[in-house]
Amino acid sequence: MYSVRVGLFVTTFVLGQCRAISTTMPQQIVRTTLANAEDFRSNLNGYLTPNSKLALFLDYDGTLAAIADHPDFTKMSEETESTLRRLTKNPNIFVAVISGRGLGDIKSKVRLENITYGGNHGYEIQNADGSRSDFQLPQEVKDNYSKMVAEMTKRFSIEGAWVEDKKVSLTFHYRDAAANITPELLRNVTKTIESYGFRANQAISAIEAKPPINWNKGEAALLLLRKNFGEDWKHAIKTIAVGDDTTDEDLMKICKGVGKSFRVSTDGEIQTNAEFRLPSTKEVTLLLKWIEEQYN
Repeated sequence: MYSVRVGLFVTTFVLGQCRAISTTMPQQIVRTTLANAEDFRSNLNGYLTPNSKLALFLDYDGTLAAIADHPDFTKMSEETESTLRRLTKNPNIFVAVISGRGLGDIKSKVRLENITYGGNHGYEIQNADGSRSDFQLPQEVKDNYSKMVAEMTKRFSIEGAWVEDKKVSLTFHYRDAAANITPELLRNVTKTIESYGFRANQAISAIEAKPPINWNKGEAALLLLRKNFGEDWKHAIKTIAVGDDTTDEDLMKICKGVGKSFRVSTDGEIQTNAEFRLPSTKEVTLLLKWIEEQYN
């Protein structure tokens, strides 16, 4: 289903246009957990000042908003939304929300101006001024994607499991599928995704099908950093990245040695590239409030 010619084209395209970020995970070690306002003050003291230029990269599901039974049911708390809105009005703070959701979907969830939105893990990007910086997929990949969506919708849309077509990438949700059919179901889903040349990535109660191209949230963030702050961005600004899933690890990697990164997880020994752990979305709100304090 996925021709050799297409595969060679994509490989050449990647080598010529993209610098891949390795998603190799670090050895499992205990990360410092920040669970209250004092933790933030003691561990992040001095990182930001009122005059700091900051690039803030945020995931949405499981980060700005708690995970829900269905993606349509997620919502930021009033405190999170109001704090984030105030941050977006600060001219020294660049805010980007990069999500696995489609671009229109994530915009409808966050609903704030002065934000750069990244949909489909950064394949779709709308800058704060309304301009687009989308990653252009080869036509052969688009064609295979359409065929994959059609087959998976027909074969795997069963009670408790469904296919979310995000136009560039696909998510198979199985949170409510019967436990006794899940293992075989997931094997078949993964096999089908890979038969079309797409990459099957495990997410929280879901499998994501991503295009066979080395582009991810980390690469999207690098594009935005260079576009907005130049090639010397590491010395021009501070960076903070926050996410809760394996797809956010590419964001964590770009902050290593140059910024601060936070993995949202209930697992005290989470294997992550992030420097710190936040137990839940409530602590994400505390982080946003700590950032706001530094600029007051």
